[in-house]
This record gives sequence, structure tokens and C-alpha cells, in this order.
Amino acid sequence: VQLQACGGGLVQAGGSLRLSCAASGRTFSSYGMGWFRQAPGKEREFVAAISPWGGSKYYGDSVKGRFTISRDNAKNTVHLQMNNLKPGDTAVYYCASARGSSGYELANEYDYWGQGTQVTVSS
Repeated sequence: VQLQACGGGLVQAGGSLRLSCAASGRTFSSYGMGWFRQAPGKEREFVAAISPWGGSKYYGDSVKGRFTISRDNAKNTVHLQMNNLKPGDTAVYYCASARGSSGYELANEYDYWGQGTQVTVSS
């Protein structure tokens, strides 16, 4: 299984970015997908997750109301729309494929990870 994330970059506070993750190697629509992030010196943090067919979405408290996760099963991609970005959102963002179709907020519930994409928000 391969996950390729893209879309990171440098943005000013209040701006927006859209991350995308392309998956290959297994039946995409059978697995939940998630986004995590890790800032320097901090633990990996749950950001958002989506169930296999998109019916359920989950968000970390720090991003609720600002970030939106979506998926396109026809294109084997998952997206993270990030609005009203804050300097505290600065981190490397990782997409991940869940082990199954439920349970998404813990890193150990995922068995495949992308390489990460850097998001930097300036004040």
C-alpha cells in the first residue's frame, strides 16, 4: 500500500490550504482514512478521519469548525480542506489508512502511512 500526500506549503494566518492523499495497493473504499500531524518536539496528533464511504467524519478538538475531510473513492483520494489556519497548525501532516472500517482516532488504528507534507502557518 502506498500513500502519497501533497498540498502542503507556507501560508499566512487566516489562510487556507487543501491537502490531498492518493492511495494505491488495496481496495480504497474498504478502509477508513485519517490525517494526523506532528509538530517539532510534540507527539503525533489526530486531526481528522473519515469512514470508508464518507458517511462518518471525525475531527480533533483543535480543528473542529475549520478543517473538513472528504474522500473520492472513484479516484482513491482523501482530502483535507484547512481554513482559517493558525500558527499552531504548523506541522508535518500525514495521511494514513486505517486497519478496518471503525476506530480512527488513535495512531495504532492505522497500518499504512504516507510520507508527510509540511504545513507552515506564519503569523
